[in-house]
Amino acid sequence: MSGLRTMVASMVAVGALGVGYVMWSVISPSEERRREMLKNLPESNPMRMEETRQRNAMLMQVLKEAAETSDNLARGYGGPAK
Repeated sequence: MSGLRTMVASMVAVGALGVGYVMWSVISPSEERRREMLKNLPESNPMRMEETRQRNAMLMQVLKEAAETSDNLARGYGGPAK
C-alpha cells in the first residue's frame, strides 16, 4: 500500500510540473516579441539613459549628504532638532 501511495504521489508531482511547464511555455513571449519589448524600453534611448544616470548621481549625492549630517531631517527642513 505504501508503495502504491508513493507511486501515485510521484505521478501527481510529475503531472503538476508538466502542467506548470506547459503553462509557462504558453504564457511566455516569443523571441521576436522579447526583442520588440527590449527595443521599446526607456533604457534603449541614449538620451533618456543619460538623464537617468544624472538623476541617480544627484540622488546619491543627496543621500550621501544626508548620511553625513547629524540633523534630524525627518523633523523639519534641516537645522537643529527642537
